[in-house]
Amino acid sequence: MANRAIPVVDLEKFVNGNETERQAFVEELGNAFHTVGFVGVVNHGVPKDVVDGYYNASKEFFSLPKSMKRRYEVAGLAGQRGYTSFGKEHAKQSTVADLKEFFQTGQFVPADDPLKAEYPDNVKVEEVPEFYNKGKQLYKAFEKSGAELLKAIAIYLDLGVDYFEDKIEKGNSILRSIHYPPITEEPRSAIRAEQHEDINLITLLVGASAGGLQLLTNDGEWLDIVPEENEIVINVGDMLQRLTNNYLKSTTHRVVNPPKELWHVPRLSIPFFLHPKSEMDLTCLDSCITEERPLAYEPITAGGYLDERLREIGLKK
Repeated sequence: MANRAIPVVDLEKFVNGNETERQAFVEELGNAFHTVGFVGVVNHGVPKDVVDGYYNASKEFFSLPKSMKRRYEVAGLAGQRGYTSFGKEHAKQSTVADLKEFFQTGQFVPADDPLKAEYPDNVKVEEVPEFYNKGKQLYKAFEKSGAELLKAIAIYLDLGVDYFEDKIEKGNSILRSIHYPPITEEPRSAIRAEQHEDINLITLLVGASAGGLQLLTNDGEWLDIVPEENEIVINVGDMLQRLTNNYLKSTTHRVVNPPKELWHVPRLSIPFFLHPKSEMDLTCLDSCITEERPLAYEPITAGGYLDERLREIGLKK
């Protein structure tokens, strides 16, 4: 295997391994999140046919005419459901919009659920009927694998295996299908996705259709993240960094434009942003506050923090 920018772990060893294997996995994952903030995961339990099904439905959706896609843009939802057209979102420190359009699917709850008021309906696309069902399947698969990873992190942080369970059950997670269209002219300083950190607890990303993902090292160097076949890339989001008072690291990353001879190649990327319920308390854990790492953040809930960040990136006015 070539020199890798990020370590790789095998989730199967945690889910079905013996005590020694489980403990080894916890240490590997925890150390990766503490030092790099990113990790590759194999045997992650997200079925390949479910990924492929959603991938193909996404491709079909993004190839629809602009006017048709725009019908699925829902006003007033800050892009949290349905379509967001090209050039709407930018990184918090940038004024230039990213070169992408995307479609978002959120939590599925029944109409009589007490949380229903918080979760708008997911958008069904008439022209691509499979898009909704495939999205639901992938959403559920990501939730399941994400929950296992958070169990391991809870053990690593000595919080008890079930610490995150009730916080992420029916959480505010988002499945985002991102389309970076072919680049047709010299971009105005914009890249496909400007450097940023994710807002949520952890992000799970299935192999994108083209390269370009890079992370920023402690030495200020950009490294390419090139996942192997059937590997998921996981990174720490700002909520988990905040909860652990910067002990676990939300690493800056970006998606750069391809070399000019590959400008004509579009890129499709499918991240799952695992969020807790809005009421989760993100107050820094006492165990993560030390003399070397004094308290860095004011108390806030996950919902309050999300709101703040959606305004910063231009999705919420």
